[in-house]
Amino acid sequence: MAVCARLCGVGQSRRCRRRDACDSDLPPELLVEIFSLIPGTALPNVALVCKKFKQILKTETIWRRRCVEEFGMKDDLRKLEVGGVSSHDLYVKLLHPYRHILGLWQPDIGPYGGLLNVVVDGLFIIGWMYLPPHDPRVEDPMRRRPLFRIHLWESKKATVECMYGHKGPHKGDIQTVKKDEFSTKCNQTDHHRMPGGRQEEFRTWLEEEWGRTLEEIFHEHMQELILMKFIYTSQYDNCLTYRRIYLPPATPSDLLQPGLFKGTYGSHGLEIVMLSFHHKSARATKLTGDPNVPAGQLTLEINLSRPVVLPDLEQLCNIEELSRLVLGIHEEVHREAEQQANHTKEGACGSDSAEDEVDADHGACPGNCQPGPSSTSAHQHDDQPFVLPLGVTARNEVYPRTCRKCFYGTGLIAGHGFTSPERTPGLFVLFDQDRFGFIWLELKSFSLYSRLTDQLAHAHAPNMERFEDMLRNMQSWTS
Repeated sequence: MAVCARLCGVGQSRRCRRRDACDSDLPPELLVEIFSLIPGTALPNVALVCKKFKQILKTETIWRRRCVEEFGMKDDLRKLEVGGVSSHDLYVKLLHPYRHILGLWQPDIGPYGGLLNVVVDGLFIIGWMYLPPHDPRVEDPMRRRPLFRIHLWESKKATVECMYGHKGPHKGDIQTVKKDEFSTKCNQTDHHRMPGGRQEEFRTWLEEEWGRTLEEIFHEHMQELILMKFIYTSQYDNCLTYRRIYLPPATPSDLLQPGLFKGTYGSHGLEIVMLSFHHKSARATKLTGDPNVPAGQLTLEINLSRPVVLPDLEQLCNIEELSRLVLGIHEEVHREAEQQANHTKEGACGSDSAEDEVDADHGACPGNCQPGPSSTSAHQHDDQPFVLPLGVTARNEVYPRTCRKCFYGTGLIAGHGFTSPERTPGLFVLFDQDRFGFIWLELKSFSLYSRLTDQLAHAHAPNMERFEDMLRNMQSWTS
């Protein structure tokens, strides 16, 4: 604002002339160009400088550019203006007031969680619920369902509409609960009901969720899980709370690009996980979950300083041989962790203890660990043949027959209701930049994960510290 004041001849540079005495020699066209570079949040203050500035700020070019640069609008805004909605109104009454809900969110639906992406789409702000592909087609694209939208169609005031149900848009509401949290409410829940009652609603939901009828799902345990999910999630059709989540930051040393992946989880179907890297480890955190291991929990933890060299294919087909390799590393890791804990305890009063803790915090590799993926040698392995050992079950039999690297890791298993959670050993298999797998040795099952390729705006974490805080909070939400 001080710069603008000097431009028009008011303020200290001209000994505080009268506010209305705007005698800037700059032509209006240049002022429009200058104002177009100023963030929209600061433009109201610019308008207070003088009448000339206030008049120039009515120029649509300024607000058109703000809509494009701040909110990534790709539509031809001139066409929208011809239709009666100005870029100024679009920015001031829709985009700016609801800017805080753009990005990725996790709905609070008990253990099931979810993934909501709120985006700007023309005259709308739309909240899309992302759904995994139908089980077990893990490499199919994600499905989307609109949950709400906000628009300026019917008046000069932003209108919130609920999109849930099968009777079209109806009245809704959005409230900001606190920072990085908001809630939606439906004001016409009768639009969610179907003429055939709950039975018809269940059949429709089942077709959307699983792509088949209950009769086509022969596994009795899976039928029970599906019915349980329908009963539980249908309680949230009128009001939902969402908490902000971020995509993980990437570094050049990462084994592969971090991000979101779809994975197979046995009778629970497909779930969404977030893969992130933390020094010498990789972590997969559930964004969607199930009654055994809920959303927000750390489903996989990979020790990148513990590579596994696979045996030849004949030996790899023997689950006992693979178990011997992985369990040997598992026992060694536990021994070293116990030795480290004892050493830290014994030297708690000594000068070396602080250094030991610093090394642990930074993922120092104890003993004779091999280098992690950040070393040059870790990136120079050729693809090697891969086959699942006999006796290991997989939801999807179509998986890559070559892999790049394998690492020791642990997977989280638990009883119904997240009872008796336990981290059990397994094998992380990197196939390529967009696919990886995990062999759960105790369960004798295989999960295949495939990357979400959707472009997600307003979603990246500002820094690693903020991202790690979010991960800790996610676990507390569903613990």
